[in-house]
Amino acid sequence: MTKLAGIRACVFDAYGTLFDVHGPMRKLSAEIGEKADDISRLWRQKQLEYTWLRSLMGVHADFWHVTAEALDYALEHFGVDEPGLKDEIMALYLKLDSYPEVAEALEAVKAKNKLTAILSNGSPAMLDSAVRHAGLEKLFNMVLSVEDVGIYKPSRRVYRHAMQKLQIHEAPSICFVTANTWDAAGAAQFGFQVVRVDRFGLNDDKLPGKPAALIKDLSELAAMV
Repeated sequence: MTKLAGIRACVFDAYGTLFDVHGPMRKLSAEIGEKADDISRLWRQKQLEYTWLRSLMGVHADFWHVTAEALDYALEHFGVDEPGLKDEIMALYLKLDSYPEVAEALEAVKAKNKLTAILSNGSPAMLDSAVRHAGLEKLFNMVLSVEDVGIYKPSRRVYRHAMQKLQIHEAPSICFVTANTWDAAGAAQFGFQVVRVDRFGLNDDKLPGKPAALIKDLSELAAMV
């Protein structure tokens, strides 16, 4: 097992790492039908693409707005136009379930006297709702949103924001944990020691910045820090 030296804080991505972004479509799959999984995947793809494109264009909108526009795209692409369905799906996005091992894993990290934080594209209201729904409020020292800097990950400004808020002056003192390959690359290139959670069976992206370690789920994390 990889051991990471000098870690003072574990900083977690939220969506796809702590919270199951495909839960809303699964919960409505009987109603939506066989297209549910495909809609969910396209929704997530467009949600991320829109964050990157808006960052490049210099036209920021918060993650709730971006998520809604991405859902519009996915539903339209698959010809789904049922009245009220979009609102129902978006409401479920505020109450995403955490993955089964998350709470216990966070408790184990805190038991090792590490600071814990979320650093997410999510808006403050979205993150507050998700954290409360999952009952994780007491397991984080802070919950940080890109809204504080007005640009999305993987901008270096976002990762720097975490250092400033945590009052940690050396990037390698932060273990950044994410299931998103692009986020892992961005955070590693910035200088964090990155642990990627392989929830989706993906290879590392061909980008600058490589994770220090790869784990199957968060239950492996505490022993590494």
